Amino acid sequence: MLSSHPSRTAVRSMCSMTQAVARAPGNSPAAFRSVSLLARSPTCVTRRSLSYTLQQFPRLQSFQSLSSKRAFSSTVTMASEFRTESDAFGEIQVPADKYWGAQTQRSLGNFDINQPQDRMPEAVVKAFGILKGAAAAVNMRYGLDPKVGEAIKQAAAEVAEGKLLDHFPLVVWQTGSGTQSNMNSNEVISNRAIEILGGKMGSKKPVHPNDHVNMSASSNDSFPTAMHIAAVLELENTLLPALQSLRDALQQKVEKFQSIIKIGRTHLQDATPLTLGQEFSGYVAQLDRNIERVQASLPHLRLLAQGGTAVGTGLNTFKGFDEAIAAEVTKMTGTEFKTAPNKFEVLAAHDSIVEASGSLNTLACSLFKIAQDIRYLGSGPRCGLGELVLPENEPGSSIMPGKVNPTQCEALTMVCSQVMGNHVAATVGGMSGQFELNVFKPLMIRNLLHSVRILADGMNSFEKHLVVGLEANEPRIHTLLHESLMLVTCLNPVIGYDMASKVAKNAHKKGITLKQSAMELKALSEEDFDKHVRPELMLSPKEKK
Repeated sequence: MLSSHPSRTAVRSMCSMTQAVARAPGNSPAAFRSVSLLARSPTCVTRRSLSYTLQQFPRLQSFQSLSSKRAFSSTVTMASEFRTESDAFGEIQVPADKYWGAQTQRSLGNFDINQPQDRMPEAVVKAFGILKGAAAAVNMRYGLDPKVGEAIKQAAAEVAEGKLLDHFPLVVWQTGSGTQSNMNSNEVISNRAIEILGGKMGSKKPVHPNDHVNMSASSNDSFPTAMHIAAVLELENTLLPALQSLRDALQQKVEKFQSIIKIGRTHLQDATPLTLGQEFSGYVAQLDRNIERVQASLPHLRLLAQGGTAVGTGLNTFKGFDEAIAAEVTKMTGTEFKTAPNKFEVLAAHDSIVEASGSLNTLACSLFKIAQDIRYLGSGPRCGLGELVLPENEPGSSIMPGKVNPTQCEALTMVCSQVMGNHVAATVGGMSGQFELNVFKPLMIRNLLHSVRILADGMNSFEKHLVVGLEANEPRIHTLLHESLMLVTCLNPVIGYDMASKVAKNAHKKGITLKQSAMELKALSEEDFDKHVRPELMLSPKEKK
């Protein structure tokens, strides 16, 4: 099996050499851009390609930019361990230690966009491994040579297990159908299978990337199938466990805070009382609804496009192929998948992805609200609300000693903001299907999976570093409760709204307590005041008389 790590020395040397050439005195901006492109993609550089660039720009002072001609020669040699592969456009040099082939190599040059930061998500790569392995298993029933099929299954399993991630270098910014990434998968699995069978990599014998690995398939149905597999597995195994865990941690706070009565706030103004536990129960209910929403999006994601091929008709497949693929994927993943009843819909539109992204957008809204509330309730410690005591995880300020900031709240709200942005782009992607094909597939699945990961990580961090250690500041809560003028609300049925309003306004104007104001205005007796103005009686509806 090939090494996943090319020579770092060769890469560094080539980068240094090409950058020096590009910056040589007298070179044009075009020369700089051309050679700098080679520097950013050193594995694409060969003696032939660099020589071609030098021929196009004869004024390049390459040799004077280096210490010697020998340095130039050795640098090229160090980076020139390549093999020749070919496609419909002809021959191309491919790094000898990589399993990808000609089409992937061309795509590296054609789509050099924010590389490597925006590479296709690992979950999609692994999903392709699952899909290609399942397809090989089914295709063997329809005539694929078992020897070839078993080698494909073994190679695909390595992809699914994440063992070959370094051989998937393409970014999401490519053709909107994901064809380049589908071919990346076909080429890697083909060459690895050839290696398993003792053949020569790049020969396409005895395993051809199109004829065998991509048998009975098109990028147009393969990529959306990988999208759905990746989405379901990530939502089930990453997002939902983190969401459930945070929900349970907040439920523990509901129980712990249930007897602590505090003043409520509406419009950021004082309102009637409730318990801190009741307040937190609202957060738990929000997350319960979000769990339901995410789970509700899964059935549509379990519907697979495989078998639709180019436009949804199933050209070049066999009857029952689509159902067999779904059954095989189900067996391999341990979670249910079905074939989509209408392949035209799952190729041309990705409403299921938009729906799932929408559920994450709603979750982000909920988490933003929860984090903001906790941040405000923990403000202080002396000049804010100060009803909650947040865990002290790290120094909060580089200039103000002893300051502790609500860092987890801020991190989570930034995560939520990014998720909302991801959903906007996914929404645009969802409406960008023309006729028989949506052409925003890579963007949509990238954004969905990015949202899943940052939400899951954000919730895990928020739970571990904030919720678990969160405490109530009961003295402060008690003080604010009894200073509130809104306790007067319980007197509405006793003295009427107008008189209760006068009592509150008089107390506020003169800076006295509600009780003192009520006595001054002779609204009711001291005994009746003490009988009715009791926060613990204001927490729920009264029993019917």
